[in-house]
Amino acid sequence: MHLTGKQKRSLRGMAHDKKPVVSIGSQGLSESVLSEIEIALEHHELIKIKLPAGNKEERSEMLTKACSETLSEPIQLIGRVGVLFRKAKKSKIEFA
Repeated sequence: MHLTGKQKRSLRGMAHDKKPVVSIGSQGLSESVLSEIEIALEHHELIKIKLPAGNKEERSEMLTKACSETLSEPIQLIGRVGVLFRKAKKSKIEFA
């Protein structure tokens, strides 16, 4: 799935008011964390995750790995909060 800049901008706006639904601790991306992200993506399509403290490159790599493992798209990374999107079978989010 490839999103255009306009679609990503729209998703960033939708994610603004959301709170993180999954927090990744110091143990990193374990199987249980990835399964929680999977469940959240199936239910919500657009989620925020809280990443552990560290430098920006580590957080960016962790977000990229989470997206590749869950087949989702990274939308945004600000500080320790990342936004992920994956279209559901019965999609709630429609693009114009």
